Amino acid sequence: MNGTICTEERTRNMEAARSSQLTELVRGNEQRLIDEIKPLVRFQSVSLDLASVERIDAAGIAALIALYRIADASGHSFRISSASARVAEMLTLVGLDEILLSHNAALPSNSAPQLARSAA
Repeated sequence: MNGTICTEERTRNMEAARSSQLTELVRGNEQRLIDEIKPLVRFQSVSLDLASVERIDAAGIAALIALYRIADASGHSFRISSASARVAEMLTLVGLDEILLSHNAALPSNSAPQLARSAA
């Protein structure tokens, strides 16, 4: 991921942990993300920096949803921060932008016109 995992404990103390070098969140490497982040989201809120991730597929999105569910069930939050424009666009296309993206994520400026275009 080449980014940072920020965790917010109930005491509101912030700590950062370096995440593994991941530039694609796709089938085959999504389990590594889950294994790394799952213990954190069970005990504290997490904001995952995806600035260096340029490619995400259905398996990567499923991993993010799984982490969100684990955090939510544990009474914590799980958000994506600094998402690349491509990742933000993919999350928007599947309707997860409002749930997963924090306010500082890079939203694609041209996504609305693309969604409004006719397929014909």
